Amino acid sequence: MNKMYLKKQLYFSFLLFTILCGTFNSLFAQGELRSLKAKYSTNEIKLDGILDESIWLEAEKATDFWQFFPKDSVKATYPTEVQVVYNEETLYIGIRAEAPSNNFVVASLKRDFSGTRNDNVTLIFDTFNDGTNAFAFGVTPYGVRREILISSGGDTRDSYNVTWDVKWKAESKIHDNYYTVEMAIPFTSIKFKEGATKWRFRPYRWSIQTNEQSTWARVPQTQLLGSLAFMGELIFERPLGKSRTPFAVIPYVNTLAQRDFEQDNPEFDFLAGGDAKMAIGDGMNLDLTLNPDFSNVEVDDIFTNLTRFELRLPERRQFFIDNSDLFGSFGNFFNEARPFFSRRIGLARDTANNLIQNRIIGGARLSGKLNENWRLGFLNIQTAADTPNEIASNNNMMLALQRKIASRSNIGVFMVNRQTFGDYDFVETNQKYNRVIGADYNLASKDNVWSGRFYVHKSLNPDDTKGNYSAQAIATYNKNDWIFITDWVYVDNDFQADLGFVPRTDIFKMGNFAQRFFYPKNRTIVNRYNAQLLFINYFRPTLDFKLSDYFLRATWETEFKNQAQLTANYINQYIFLTAEFDPTRTDGGVPLAGDKGYTFNQANLEYTSNNTNLLTYTINTTLGEFFNGNRYSVGGTIAYRVQPWAQFSLALNYDGIRLPDPHPSADLWLVTPRFDITFSRSVFWTTLIQYSNQRKNLGINSRLQWRFAPLSDLYLVYNDNYYTTDFAPRFRSINLKVSYWLNL
Repeated sequence: MNKMYLKKQLYFSFLLFTILCGTFNSLFAQGELRSLKAKYSTNEIKLDGILDESIWLEAEKATDFWQFFPKDSVKATYPTEVQVVYNEETLYIGIRAEAPSNNFVVASLKRDFSGTRNDNVTLIFDTFNDGTNAFAFGVTPYGVRREILISSGGDTRDSYNVTWDVKWKAESKIHDNYYTVEMAIPFTSIKFKEGATKWRFRPYRWSIQTNEQSTWARVPQTQLLGSLAFMGELIFERPLGKSRTPFAVIPYVNTLAQRDFEQDNPEFDFLAGGDAKMAIGDGMNLDLTLNPDFSNVEVDDIFTNLTRFELRLPERRQFFIDNSDLFGSFGNFFNEARPFFSRRIGLARDTANNLIQNRIIGGARLSGKLNENWRLGFLNIQTAADTPNEIASNNNMMLALQRKIASRSNIGVFMVNRQTFGDYDFVETNQKYNRVIGADYNLASKDNVWSGRFYVHKSLNPDDTKGNYSAQAIATYNKNDWIFITDWVYVDNDFQADLGFVPRTDIFKMGNFAQRFFYPKNRTIVNRYNAQLLFINYFRPTLDFKLSDYFLRATWETEFKNQAQLTANYINQYIFLTAEFDPTRTDGGVPLAGDKGYTFNQANLEYTSNNTNLLTYTINTTLGEFFNGNRYSVGGTIAYRVQPWAQFSLALNYDGIRLPDPHPSADLWLVTPRFDITFSRSVFWTTLIQYSNQRKNLGINSRLQWRFAPLSDLYLVYNDNYYTTDFAPRFRSINLKVSYWLNL
């Protein structure tokens, strides 16, 4: 039965893949390439947001933006003008954005704002013209800045890294029915080829006030607005000089007081260390770190986990951010098997299998462009031994090499090595090292109608070198309001990636997805609908390809013209448990029986309100079966902003799990109040409270940040954690950290 089912699914997937390949020759053409001339000038520009210098009267303007939302086939209702001027050291951008009034929407004055919640104009610079990597800089009407590293062509939501930080300036001026912006981006803050005469370039705008998104070069609405497939050109009046990134040193000092109430051991530490950055040629960066400290990094959101598997959390540590796609993008699109996941470095399991911090001694990272077609990444990090917790000192290394192919595709090869330094009684021979090698081909057609990934990876351990493969073939077709995806994945039972993210092994996966967009004739209320069908099958190769999971989801989504959204899902799911499992994670609870299959159905409904309002909210509910019992979940977030100074939000999620006796039922609560207050564009205070009775923890993280100089900060961070069962203190810390960016 399993083999017959597998054959049917293979035939269906192969048929879909063949249909997609048969349409390959009908690719969508972007149309006329737009260009803007950047004017060279040695005249002084006073950065005040007022476009009153004479050079702005002479510089060419990028105008006639196309709508992206609510339509992608008409010109924008409210005009936007962008001009570019430059000298030997700096790129200047002048912006004028018209609107019906000065009632602009902004969440706060905090840097790295969300583009979907703030009026803003953002500019993309593909400085090496490769359609794969780019820099983006955005500004709100209040002069708040954000910078983004774009990778993988900007084709997925994971392609945008907003944690990146770099030196540049911007000022704005609000008028009755428009705002103006002046931006100054030093050439030392971005990488580009010496003597370049043009970059691929595109500005786009979010007008939350009018519920309009617009872009200079036209982008189909089924694509992401930041996709690098749809760009114009920025042509420089004179060739550019060298990308002269200065040598920078970023030292820090940190005073830390903490207490673990379980161990009853108060500590007081004085920490010092820092980073250094050095340019190697036009496109390479050398990053060094010594005794790094990440206590100021924003705390992770906690979650209720009802699955059997680990969930992947984003990397927020600055040292790992620049060119992070060179290291972290290898492997599976949907996180089935990634050979490298930087968050593994600096964390380890103690003797009780608890995840604890593991001190990083130091490391180096060389990454960037060798030339127009080649990219190189090398990372080497040494972590310290912690013998009381039976954690060895390890050297963590990755080498990656990537070659551009055609207009936007590339092929990459890599090697990852985790190796124990020293001899330890608690380290078994087969744990001395773990290595993963592999090759990935990333497909991205010129207009992004076709994209995909094809890879083969192999892991190596002492006395374990046979088999151990991971592989994927995934193809996406996106054109004419249709999206098709077919995804085949294999992860061997013995595949191991100590520095990677591999939630489960021994799988053969087949996934198929189809989506169709519909547009009502009268679009005064509803902008568009879309229907989706997702069907995923997992088989266990070591169990004679026994069907272990399938997931069928049918979705109907309504997108309103005011950017509100309503989504309805029907889910049919089958899970074969090979081992006992308690989804409630109740201490002492009787788990569900293993070696047994469970089929259940659920319905889900979610509504997201209009972001234009000061009061916004999201609400969702799930109702249906759950294994051999039932589940009822309800949750949502409500937020209110005091524009532009503060935003307050409350996220609440309840999962009611009802399993038949003798299995435990549970009422799982997750409550997350958040307070963001911005006293100015350089002083921010964020407090996050997280309560989870599944984790038996109430956590408080309060962080005050003062950016007293460019990329130089003072942090005061307070952490407090309590047990929720008897409300006893668990862990508490406070630290004062100062870091300073010094260009030499």
